[in-house]
Amino acid sequence: MSRTVLITGNSSGLGHGLTEVYLEKDWEVYGLSRRGVSDLTNIKLKDMRCDLTDFDMVPKILEKLLMGISHLDVVILNAGILGKVQDMVDTSLEDIQRVMDANVWSNKVLLDWLLRSGIRIDQIVLISSGAAINGNRGWGAYALSKATLNMLTQLYAHEFPHTHLTALAPGLVDTAMQDVLCDPSQVDEEQFPSVGKLRAARNTPAMPDPYQAGKLIADTIPGLKELPSGSFADIRTLNQH
Repeated sequence: MSRTVLITGNSSGLGHGLTEVYLEKDWEVYGLSRRGVSDLTNIKLKDMRCDLTDFDMVPKILEKLLMGISHLDVVILNAGILGKVQDMVDTSLEDIQRVMDANVWSNKVLLDWLLRSGIRIDQIVLISSGAAINGNRGWGAYALSKATLNMLTQLYAHEFPHTHLTALAPGLVDTAMQDVLCDPSQVDEEQFPSVGKLRAARNTPAMPDPYQAGKLIADTIPGLKELPSGSFADIRTLNQH
């Protein structure tokens, strides 16, 4: 019997890398993303387009995508956006709300549907970030959203008694987000010094591509069950041991 995984935000970046990895493992992959996956042809990929910030539409799409599914081995809630790198004083409530909708409230909608669906789920992994605890200048809305996501994970762990939940920081991954962060014309390193570390890591083993990062995450996920459900973990710390 095939193993099953649901991945959000799988049309690009880390989600796409994870999709490739799990298909190579011969898993059934169910994907939700704004653009859909057009470059992977595999009968084990069931993929639907969905704007995850359209909160009324998400449950309807999930009903179609997961019709007849009684068990998911893993759910990876990966979809998210960066927002603007800028000082908090320059960040409007509208900017913060847009990032929170994508990075937090969309996941609440997903978790609520999964909880009520009756589908048996072994593990849920919500993709967090070191930004959730670092508090570096300029990361404003993104950092707030990931810190909230960590608490969301902890709170829902009480409500999924038979499912293990983890908020997982995946480390540095070379995605389109890095195109923005590593572009001096878009982000001033003097004003926001933390991007210097990212720029130094790009094109080195410290910042793997999405497929390589996806392999590391897929290999790490089974061991997350050793942590208390609801925990936040950083993959770089886990793999030091």
